[in-house]
Amino acid sequence: MHLTAMMNLLKVIWLNTWFYTCLVLFTLVAVPILTLFVAVQAPFIPHRKAMYLFRKTIHWYGIVVIHILPFPLIRVRYQDHSHDTGPGPYLVVCNHRSSSDPFLMACLSLPEAIQIVNTWTLRLPVWGIGARLAGYLSINDMPVEEFFNRTSRYLSQGISIAAFPEGTRSGSPKMGPFHGTVFRLALRDKVPIMPLCISGNEHMPPRGTMLLYPGKVTLRRLPTLTWETYKDLTPFQLKNRVHDMISRELAAMEAPQ
Repeated sequence: MHLTAMMNLLKVIWLNTWFYTCLVLFTLVAVPILTLFVAVQAPFIPHRKAMYLFRKTIHWYGIVVIHILPFPLIRVRYQDHSHDTGPGPYLVVCNHRSSSDPFLMACLSLPEAIQIVNTWTLRLPVWGIGARLAGYLSINDMPVEEFFNRTSRYLSQGISIAAFPEGTRSGSPKMGPFHGTVFRLALRDKVPIMPLCISGNEHMPPRGTMLLYPGKVTLRRLPTLTWETYKDLTPFQLKNRVHDMISRELAAMEAPQ
């Protein structure tokens, strides 16, 4: 075997052995501690404050998982090209390449956020329980009107919503079409849309496996679309506009230098 190929194989073996061992140990230690941190305060603070703290613990957990455990073989960087300093809330719209995408939302410096996820995510042994307790939503698990009512309530409380409107991982740089439900939500609640590009993690892990490969992941936040800029669009036009924005930016990010 060529020396370079051997070195790459050793990197993959080391990355996966190190990362998953640390992930299990960190989860076994951090989840009970972070849960206890919120639980001991919950009887003495308003429910809204307790939920804020719980979502913050998920954010801190995600920071460790994406920035510390896989470093230096996987490096994640966040670029803000929006020039928007507002606290939100926002509807964060992302492309979807890998099962690591939900963890990458920890890069966003939002005061508070929940995610719209697939049903299987809510059924995971540890992470699924945390996601349900934090209020994460699956469109497939409820009538559309109930989904709109719950997301509207979150937005009215200043909680941003992160969504992957492709609905499933593309597994490659090519984006799939967007579904329209979250864009109907945006028009209904007049919420600013934050387009977010995720590049480089289609092999972290590839679709259908849990095997991680070394590399660099870039998240790039694009300029915010305010309701005034899209209020005259239909949901179909709006989803295509955001899809085109993200697709064009990804092409520019990944073009050969």
